[in-house]
Amino acid sequence: MPALSSDVAGQLHDFRRTSAFTARGGVVTDLDGTALHEQDGRVFVAEVVAEGLKALVDLGRPVVVNTLRFPLNVIRTFGREWSAITRQPVPLVSLNGAMVGLLSPTGETDTTFDELAAFPLSPAEVDAAVAEIARLVDESLFDVVVFIYPRDWREGERIWTPQAERIDGLRAKYRSASEVFSGSLTALGDRLRAQGACMLSVQADVPQDRRMAYQHANPSRFVTTAGVDKLSGAREAAARLDFDLDQSVGAGDTPMDLFLTGVGLAVQVGPIPLSFEGRLATVRLRDPAEFGAALFELARIEAKEAS
Repeated sequence: MPALSSDVAGQLHDFRRTSAFTARGGVVTDLDGTALHEQDGRVFVAEVVAEGLKALVDLGRPVVVNTLRFPLNVIRTFGREWSAITRQPVPLVSLNGAMVGLLSPTGETDTTFDELAAFPLSPAEVDAAVAEIARLVDESLFDVVVFIYPRDWREGERIWTPQAERIDGLRAKYRSASEVFSGSLTALGDRLRAQGACMLSVQADVPQDRRMAYQHANPSRFVTTAGVDKLSGAREAAARLDFDLDQSVGAGDTPMDLFLTGVGLAVQVGPIPLSFEGRLATVRLRDPAEFGAALFELARIEAKEAS
């Protein structure tokens, strides 16, 4: 386990002393780039992070996972790993805040997701998204792929392409997808309105031979209903689980991790400089291993003060 600098350790002590973390706080963590480790093509919760979170759970602190990943992906990829951290259901904020629920172990090997709240796109928002997709397709400047996350989380991830000849390639590339399909934009809009969607991810890549002319274009984006993001999802989880977000620790690594502005102690993990700051303090850590060390230090402080 990496040693924490005296400066970081001091900030953790100050946060514990000046906040209500012990009585009312929790931990909200992103997954990719923050809590996860990759080795030999396998992605898993870094052992030091898992042990650090477990130490805090054992002291009564709730832990919330806040991720762009969809529930079925979290279940299939990490489901039972969380059972080693806590025997209680693990709160999950999914799809950039569009779905909130609990990951619960079932039987000896399985995990399920019990939905608490969902915030799907309105019909008008679906229409606006389809109109934007149509613009990209009509310009013929971009290779457009739309990732669809249905209102019913059990349906997993769907992928739409305007080019039927790309279906097999996309199916091979995105093995987590439940379906890859093509069709008209009208049919796409009808399907989204009929089945509902909590999030769309519109990926539009500029072909290599046109990249110089469109080097500033960045049409790829995540689409959720108005006002929904990782911060709103964290607030929803805190309200339902009865802890105070502004007295909590939050950890993330990208500009998507807006929830860092709502926590007491914002932990920025990794090399990307973020403008987000916590309500009480902000620390920057190198990688998930150092994040795990910080969690252990918080647990050590908690245990020492309680004794």
